[in-house]
Amino acid sequence: MSERFVEVYSQGVTNVRKVFVDTETGVNYLIASSNMTGGCGMCALLDADGKPVVTRLGEDDVVMMGQLLNRE
Repeated sequence: MSERFVEVYSQGVTNVRKVFVDTETGVNYLIASSNMTGGCGMCALLDADGKPVVTRLGEDDVVMMGQLLNRE
């Protein structure tokens, strides 16, 4: 896995919401935009206790072109 950030979720065409995982720290980030060419917002996702949501990606996770394809 050579990509630093991996897209793990995507929703919408005009009002876009994407979740990326930092492959080094496992921290999840939300990217939101109503128009991906006019700017966007980004923030770390937090759990109920206010701590960052962490997704550990292992060597066996399949990543192609920066996107997580499947986890078993």
